Amino acid sequence: MVTRFVLGLIDFFLGLAEIFLGLRILLRFFGANPDASFVNWIYNSSSVLLQPFRGIFPTTVIGHNHVIDFSALFAMVVYGLIALLFAALVGYVAPSHATIIKK
Repeated sequence: MVTRFVLGLIDFFLGLAEIFLGLRILLRFFGANPDASFVNWIYNSSSVLLQPFRGIFPTTVIGHNHVIDFSALFAMVVYGLIALLFAALVGYVAPSHATIIKK
């Protein structure tokens, strides 16, 4: 029961991070106006998630204002791998139902 709850938390936070980073990538690619309140909120919210990855890759501009944010794409991959590692750790540490002795 606790194992499922912890795995659910991992999935929830990974999903939240992936949604914010994915929206950031889409908004930057389509040249969304950063002064719009929703776009500004997404940029500010995802900025914390992106902070450890800033400067790893250059930002590529295509055309007039289409931006490919490789740092955000890399952050999505890394957060996904971290979530997989945490899920594997929870599965390893959690007691298996097969080893429980019933009296």
